[in-house]
Amino acid sequence: MSLSVKRTGDVVTIYYGGRLDSVATPIVQEDLHELLAKEGDIEELVWDASEMTYLSSVGLRMLLSMKKQYPSFHIVEAGTDVYNVLEMTAFTQIIPTERLLRRLSIDGCEIVGRGGVGTVYRLSDDTIIKVFRKDVTMDVLYTEMNMAKESFLLGMPTAITFDVVRVGEQYGLVYELLKARTLSDCIKQNPDRIDEYARLYANLFKQIHAIEVGNDRIIRSAYENEREQLEHIRRYFDDESVGLLIHILKSIPKGNRLLHGDLQTKNAMLQDGELMLIDMGEVGYGHPLQDLAHAYSSLMSFIGNYELVIGFPREYGKLIWDVVMNVYFEGESVETIAHRREQIKVASLVRNFGWLSLSDSFPPEVIRICQEQFEKRVRGQKEYIYKVCETFADWQI
Repeated sequence: MSLSVKRTGDVVTIYYGGRLDSVATPIVQEDLHELLAKEGDIEELVWDASEMTYLSSVGLRMLLSMKKQYPSFHIVEAGTDVYNVLEMTAFTQIIPTERLLRRLSIDGCEIVGRGGVGTVYRLSDDTIIKVFRKDVTMDVLYTEMNMAKESFLLGMPTAITFDVVRVGEQYGLVYELLKARTLSDCIKQNPDRIDEYARLYANLFKQIHAIEVGNDRIIRSAYENEREQLEHIRRYFDDESVGLLIHILKSIPKGNRLLHGDLQTKNAMLQDGELMLIDMGEVGYGHPLQDLAHAYSSLMSFIGNYELVIGFPREYGKLIWDVVMNVYFEGESVETIAHRREQIKVASLVRNFGWLSLSDSFPPEVIRICQEQFEKRVRGQKEYIYKVCETFADWQI
């Protein structure tokens, strides 16, 4: 039996090794009382169970008493045997518990794509891994896994996540994708096939947007997701500026269609002639205008190093978008398509600046550039934006 306590800032972690049974529990309880008393105020209390081999009913009662005394108390790194006991007794619903995760290395792995919350690497011909930023919590991973499973059940062509792992101090999600490449890579390597790839991309949008999300599903509101993001960028923009973006978002009609939320070409993987989706953290339901606006913001109006992030030259983006619009709105008049393009362009302004909510540590230069672009694209076009927003209601689904 081993027991120690370590403080890191406001977090106090208990490290326990061995069996937590009827013999050991009273001793551990008494020793812990003394150790924790020395720590003073405890804002967050964590139990590291990586070395714990057994958990009895007496041990469970002790953990429950700790949860009552310390509301922030939670368990991490629980091995299979310990986790199963906690799960079967429903303690995982009372005490937040994380499993002991398999550890993987990405040394020498090819980078498949980069995003706002992580980087995707190829582990093998069969698998890829999305490694999240250090500040991303397990809640974010489980949200993405749940959205992927729910979307798959609804009919969205998604890559299957089958493992949560550790990569150093970061979390990762492992996906099964047999010899797939991102659509961005395909476009960059085969620019002569842009029309073919763009048609696949457009039809993917049509396929997803034909899916209706019922009230019995756990899919979240895309509007609420984006509304929360806009609140987070108040540290970079004044209330009037954020208010303009909120006005655009509120003008988008309500809907119940399935939306990916971040359907950039780097989040679509081409496998055996079919597109499969990854990066499911922003899946929601709403109006297709919102999803298409996100795609426009990446292909047509991205702020930053376009080729590094999107994966191919900016001029390819315009070629792709022209095909996407014609295929997506096939059968509509030229005037209607032009009108829809204007609506998408205005709606995309929300994403152009809302993505800054993804991190608190962007370099000052990035913030400055975004603020300058806001003045040009939003404040300088305010009357035009209000006018186009008034037309959003004519987009019926």
